[in-house]
Amino acid sequence: MTPADLLDGALRRNAAAPLVTSYDDATGERVELSATTLANWVAKTANLLQQEFDVEAGRSVAVALPVHWQTAAVLLAVWACGATVLDSPAEDDGALADADVVLVAQDRLPAVEEVATGEVLGLSLHPLGLGMTGYSGSARDFALEVRGAGDRFVPWSPPDPAAPGLRAGGLELTLGGLTAAAQELATRLGLTDGDRVLVDEASAAEAGPVAWLLAPLAAGASLVLCRHPDPAGLAARAAAERVTATLGPEIDGIRALGRPA
Repeated sequence: MTPADLLDGALRRNAAAPLVTSYDDATGERVELSATTLANWVAKTANLLQQEFDVEAGRSVAVALPVHWQTAAVLLAVWACGATVLDSPAEDDGALADADVVLVAQDRLPAVEEVATGEVLGLSLHPLGLGMTGYSGSARDFALEVRGAGDRFVPWSPPDPAAPGLRAGGLELTLGGLTAAAQELATRLGLTDGDRVLVDEASAAEAGPVAWLLAPLAAGASLVLCRHPDPAGLAARAAAERVTATLGPEIDGIRALGRPA
């Protein structure tokens, strides 16, 4: 199995149910994606990466993005192509230097452009998927580029579970190792089918995509992602979104994953 199979599993379970709900308390945005909608974004992104940037097995794609619904789509798209994700923390732009392609949030573009040697795509992270504004550099605009990409993705070669899938600091996992790690972590954390997991930005950055994205998918859970979270409003949000577990924040009456009961 590879991460692409985890998204396929979500589609089979309930294609129309909310799978990723994304908040940004700095902008007031709330975006909700069903499994079908997320899969469409994954397909379009994968087609863009494969057709325009030759992303396939053996290629590396650096992802310098915060927790966000577009980040979920980008990560799953890279893995659908059979390529390797280089997960780049905000404090380490140098880790992007050797990537074939870099996808980066607009606010990090100036620093990334100084070190990146591959193609660079900038993401505005606009709630409606609109393009970048106030930018005049050489990076290509993800929102504009992805718009015309196809809605159905077929990789040039099926993703090989033994191929490299993630490099993050000293961690290296194959595509198959990603799904195995996600399944093992889901079991260890007690994630179950139907769980709704709230994840804040800092916790996602610290835990990495296996924990915040793949483990919930492996368990059959859905996600509530919170960027720039207002701590005072998290309890009300958790109630409104019917959250059953949290990764990071502690909210009275809701189990915190990875912490003793």
